Amino acid sequence: MIRNIIFDWSGTLVDDLPAVWEASNHVLVQAGRPEMTLEQFRAEFQLPFTTFYDKHTPHVPMAQLEEWFHTRFKEVQGSVCALPHAGRFVEFCRENKLRTFLLSTVRDDHFVVQHLASGFGDFLEKPYTGVWDKRQKIHEIIAENKLNPDETLFIGDMKHDIETARHGGVHSCAVLTGYNTLDDLRGASPDLIVEHLGELREILEANELHLKPQPKQFEEAHPPVVTVGALIANDAGEVLMIRTHKWSNLWGIPGGKVKWGETSEDALRREIKEETALDITDIAFVLVQDCIHSKEFYRDAHFVLLNYTARAPGEQPVTLNDEAREFRWLKLATALTLPINAPTRKLLETVATGN
Repeated sequence: MIRNIIFDWSGTLVDDLPAVWEASNHVLVQAGRPEMTLEQFRAEFQLPFTTFYDKHTPHVPMAQLEEWFHTRFKEVQGSVCALPHAGRFVEFCRENKLRTFLLSTVRDDHFVVQHLASGFGDFLEKPYTGVWDKRQKIHEIIAENKLNPDETLFIGDMKHDIETARHGGVHSCAVLTGYNTLDDLRGASPDLIVEHLGELREILEANELHLKPQPKQFEEAHPPVVTVGALIANDAGEVLMIRTHKWSNLWGIPGGKVKWGETSEDALRREIKEETALDITDIAFVLVQDCIHSKEFYRDAHFVLLNYTARAPGEQPVTLNDEAREFRWLKLATALTLPINAPTRKLLETVATGN
């Protein structure tokens, strides 16, 4: 049973990625290096962050790099905000009398500003901040607070967090809300990968504060899930593609689970509205797909995918919820050139050929 939670901060409880990316690009420019796109930065950034600097700015003293970074970060950290589901999760911890700690590289002065803005500091028994290498701190936290490693879970968004948990002999959970990609996190072999803290809360609630179902077999606890998704076209003849971290950062289509008592078309309209803010018409069924044990999806699952086409008439703006990272309206032929998840590719090819 989990009785103690150690949180990472950045990318786990708060979203500071835009601010860190901007401050890091400022450092690169000052050091005479080219700026990175967000995807390049997510692929390159790692902890301890001295490793990142050693690779990209080895000719600049660390003190100078730190001065450049923190000067710029102070100017842009107003964009740092609580991640979706984080507030409810820390409340869940308090309701269940879980002890909560923080282990983070965030500098003390930045943490003061951010925890006051988010309110999360009030939920933490003790924060450990300004830690460059978390692996060197985890044992001290366990000993100082008399934590049982078997009852302790470390939650983070980076490989370094998973390595830290392993180093301390505690359980590990990776969240997809931060810096590292699904492939990176899988390579670190955490005990559990979740989309966000809301999913972790549901797991702990369902399993009575255990990470995995106790009496049931995996298949009994995870029956096949029926989902709906649509290839949506606009009046210009373009189709909507979205990119999500759940599908290994690959491009796909919007959609989601069918709720009990819903027709598939009602579920499709609801999911599209929730994920994109679009109202759709001209719904037409295309095909059904089995998606079983897909390595592209962030967890093991068995989906029955009901695929449709639909139209978004007029000049409706797309507003993504927290499930997707970005969207593009593209001609079908161009969409097929993107890195696409396998079920979406089959749908697009079926629509393109008319078969």
